[in-house]
Amino acid sequence: MSEFFYPKDGPKHLQRLMDLNRDLFNAFVTFNQKVFAEGRLSIKAKELVAVACAHITRCPYCIDSHIQKAKQAGATDEEISEVIFVAVAMNAGASFAHSCISMESLKR
Repeated sequence: MSEFFYPKDGPKHLQRLMDLNRDLFNAFVTFNQKVFAEGRLSIKAKELVAVACAHITRCPYCIDSHIQKAKQAGATDEEISEVIFVAVAMNAGASFAHSCISMESLKR
């Protein structure tokens, strides 16, 4: 078993995706660069948001990448751990909210 459920070298296969549709691939890369550029939010803030989102979307590559970028942007380990707990709460909150569907189903 590998260290992760996803192979660490998985992103190497993105080259094939790019080869199959370079225009869309490059459009995504350009969009992503613009999203993470300094703007009304600092790069640090954007990277902290990305860390939280990566935990909710469960992407191990994004988790690793955005934690490294958040640290490069000046985020502390404490700030990173706090946004992870925000993601945990949001994820739990979604399950809690969906319990309403279950409770309604129990009536039938």
